[in-house]
Amino acid sequence: MRGPHNIWRLIRTGATFERTGAMQVVFEAANVPPRLRVLARVLGWPFKFLGLRGDPELPPVTRALSALGPAYIKFGQILSTRPDIVGPELATQLRYLQDQLPPFPTAQARAMIEAELDAPVDTLFSEFSEPVAAASIAQVHRARVKATGEDVAVKVLRPGIVRAFRRDINAFYLIASLVEWALPSARRLRPNDVITHFEGVVMGELDLRLETAAAAEFAANTEGDAGFQVPKPVWNLSGREVMTLGWAEGASLGDNAAIDALGVDRAELSERVLQLFLKHALRDGYFHADMHQGNLKVAANGDLIAYDFGIMGQIDEYTRRVYAEILFGFISKDYRRVAEVHFEAGYVPADRDIDEFARALRSVGEPIFGMDATHISMARLLNYLLEVTERFGMETRTELILLQRTMVVVEGVSRSLNPSINIWKVGQPVVEDYIRTSLGPKALALDLKRTALVLSRFGPHLPKAVETALLRARTPEVRQPAPRDYTPVAWFLAGAGLAWAGMLTVLFLF
Repeated sequence: MRGPHNIWRLIRTGATFERTGAMQVVFEAANVPPRLRVLARVLGWPFKFLGLRGDPELPPVTRALSALGPAYIKFGQILSTRPDIVGPELATQLRYLQDQLPPFPTAQARAMIEAELDAPVDTLFSEFSEPVAAASIAQVHRARVKATGEDVAVKVLRPGIVRAFRRDINAFYLIASLVEWALPSARRLRPNDVITHFEGVVMGELDLRLETAAAAEFAANTEGDAGFQVPKPVWNLSGREVMTLGWAEGASLGDNAAIDALGVDRAELSERVLQLFLKHALRDGYFHADMHQGNLKVAANGDLIAYDFGIMGQIDEYTRRVYAEILFGFISKDYRRVAEVHFEAGYVPADRDIDEFARALRSVGEPIFGMDATHISMARLLNYLLEVTERFGMETRTELILLQRTMVVVEGVSRSLNPSINIWKVGQPVVEDYIRTSLGPKALALDLKRTALVLSRFGPHLPKAVETALLRARTPEVRQPAPRDYTPVAWFLAGAGLAWAGMLTVLFLF
């Protein structure tokens, strides 16, 4: 339930950060002013004993987030891809949260598989390993299908994970409500809507039947993409709490030394990661929305392998075109067109000055171009962009949250492979290709063709619809008597009632 009892959860969160030493690390990473640090320490110290202890062998922030629960771990996974924001040392520490969390017992996993698939594990698999990876939602076992001899990955949900996520999300709702109450200027960011969106995404991730379907669709969409692989799902060995995919053999994308040992060019690989994401988002409107290093591998032949399809993003064709025009406008430095697109899509209120907005966008975009990526402070850039959107009354677009978040994660992954990558130059060919095919004469002809097909499906109904309209036009309209207006009577009865109530009150009191 959402309510004041979640205040306890917030107190425990702060106390856990204080007890594990994570508070000081976060303050340093975020460059929090000394006065605020002192104030937070003074307020937090009395509650320190209420904090969770966590694993003392882990670094402070990793220790705190892993102790607090799955939703906090998800947040840490996102930060692990942003060394430019939290620093390379902290980002490396947080990668532990991607796939190295403590597993639950194999016996418990086997029992869950048998209950889900209604058959003993030994009759389904000739081999079944101990956990090879464990994350916030589930853990993975390597196995061999007895009937076919195929090597597979068997993913099993953590016991009690649904209840744990609901508890964390309820606390996040309280945080969002407090932010809206204490900071009216933050209401345009729609914190509660953002949490609602996050809840929908996460609860979908907790049904592995949906993830199996997502894996199958994503594999079909990307089958022709060079240098990219998606393991195929095994439907008869998958269910709500268990999913079986083909085994993906390769080096983790977070292990640069292993990638170098394979002889793979990391600069080219970093560009491929970014371009593939843009291609899937723009071309298909369906993209992997959890592309951190823990969900990506590099095969021996250099192919990029994606897995873990619990969070997938989907955007409609109109939104794709808007997004592509905005990206293309930034790339081509046409800030006036970027501003026009924002106004046309309704992202900026119509009463704002479009020229002033274009100048503000120029101040955001210009520092990016012609500069080595290592000299760009993404934290400062995002902060300034937030100031610009606040100034012009832009509200958070919940339909773009997943796309924007994934873009940030993918950029972080690409930079971990090649710190000097410039995302705008690398993304330009993909965006230009989409613009050519989706916004030119070909796109117009395709839109007209689709419109004609839609009308043709209603063709059998058109004669009857025309006949009905003609008959209605020929039939004289029957005038209905105007309804009586009982408003004066209602006011009279209400006044009389109040008068009687007043008289009775006077008699009762005196």
